[in-house]
Amino acid sequence: MKIIHFDQAPAWEINVSGVKGVTKRILIGEKDGAPNVTMRMFHVEPGGYTYHHAHNFEHEIFIVEGNGEAVGEHSTQPITQGDALLIEPNEIHQIRNTGNSRMSFLCIIPNEYEQ
Repeated sequence: MKIIHFDQAPAWEINVSGVKGVTKRILIGEKDGAPNVTMRMFHVEPGGYTYHHAHNFEHEIFIVEGNGEAVGEHSTQPITQGDALLIEPNEIHQIRNTGNSRMSFLCIIPNEYEQ
């Protein structure tokens, strides 16, 4: 069994075009002995956003703190602390922080897609 407090996992800022104010942590993954999935935590600063993208695998998101919106191909929906999201394979999506404080969320993906 592995137990880690999220702030013990290294965090790094994602500095690429199409992303603003986002840091990432890998909490549990293949290197920890997890055979199937990687649990990541993202922090999004006020006014920040993740990629607007799609990929061929599903993933699940859980909003730990803050609020914002989930942007899809045809709609934008509000999200807040305690919400769980299923992003289906090939679904266009983006997470935006529209609040005044940091938004944090867990994102669980298949190991083979963690970079």
